[in-house]
Amino acid sequence: MLRFSAAWWFLAGVLSLIAAAWRRSALVSQITKGFNPANANTEVRWQRGFSPAKRLQPWSIIPIKASAKNTMHPSLFPAVVVGGEIVDLVGQTGAVAKFVLLLLLIFSLISWAIILAKWGRLRRARVQSGRFVRAFRKAQRLQDVAAVAEQFRPSPLVGVFEGGFEEYRRQGGVSTGAIRSPLSLQRAMQIAASEEMTRFERNLPWLAITGAVTPFVGLFGTVWGIIDAFHGLGTAGAATLRAVAPGISEALITTAAGLAAAIPAVIAYNLIGSSIREFAARCDDFALEMLNAVERQQPQPSYRTAEAGEVRR
Repeated sequence: MLRFSAAWWFLAGVLSLIAAAWRRSALVSQITKGFNPANANTEVRWQRGFSPAKRLQPWSIIPIKASAKNTMHPSLFPAVVVGGEIVDLVGQTGAVAKFVLLLLLIFSLISWAIILAKWGRLRRARVQSGRFVRAFRKAQRLQDVAAVAEQFRPSPLVGVFEGGFEEYRRQGGVSTGAIRSPLSLQRAMQIAASEEMTRFERNLPWLAITGAVTPFVGLFGTVWGIIDAFHGLGTAGAATLRAVAPGISEALITTAAGLAAAIPAVIAYNLIGSSIREFAARCDDFALEMLNAVERQQPQPSYRTAEAGEVRR
C-alpha cells in the first residue's frame, strides 16, 4: 500500500487541474457557439438602465465593437489552443480510446506519486547520512553513537550501524569491549544494508513497468482508432483526406499520452536506481569503517602481561 502524503496532494492537484481545463473548454465552446457573424459590426454596450437620453455613468463599461476577426477575448486563446482542442478531441474519441487514456492516466499518476516520494526520501537520506557520518567519526565510543542514532533515522547508515551494534552487544562488546567473531559482526551489517536497500527499492519496479508498458498501451489505442477511422471511411465511401484526418488525429492522442507517461518514468527509474546504488556503496564503506572502530576499542594486552607469558615459557 502506498503511503505518500505529498503524493496524495499531487494527485488531488492534477485532478483539479483536469477538471478546471474541462470547465474552461466548455466555457470557450459556449462563447464560440453563441457568436453570431451577422451581428459582427453592431455596437454592444453594457450599462444598467441604459438609454440614449441618459448620460453614461463613470462605472459603465466602455463600448466595444465586435468583429468577425476578434470573436473572443485574447486571454481565452491559450485555453482553446492548449486545453480546449485537446479536450474536444478526447471527448470525440470512442469508448476504447477513452478507456486507454484513463488507464494511461492512472499509470502516470501512480508513477509520479512514486517519483515524488522517492525523491523526497533520497534527499532526506542524503542529508542525514552526511550528518550521521560526522557524528560517528567524532564519537569516542559506539555507545555514544547508539544514543543519538535515532535522530538520523532517514539515513540507511543508521540501520547498518544498529545491525552491527546489536551483534556487538550480543558478543559482550558493550561491557568488556572485546568481541569473539568480527566476521559475524560484518555479516550482521551486510544483512542490515540489504534490508535498507530493499526498503529503498520498494515500489520502484512500477516505474519500470510504466516505462515499458505505457507506449504499447498508447499504440494499441492508436491502432484501434485508425482501424475505426478507416472502417468509417469505407462505410461512408468518401476517400478524402478531410474525411479520414479527424479520426487519425483522435487516434494519435493515445500514442502521445503513452509517451508522456513513459518518458518521465524511465528517466526517474534510472536516476533513482543510480542513487540507490550509491547508497549501497556508502553502506559497504560504512560497514568497513565501523569494523575499524570496533577493532580500535578491543582491549590490548599490557606489557607486563606479555612479559609474564614469556617468563612462563
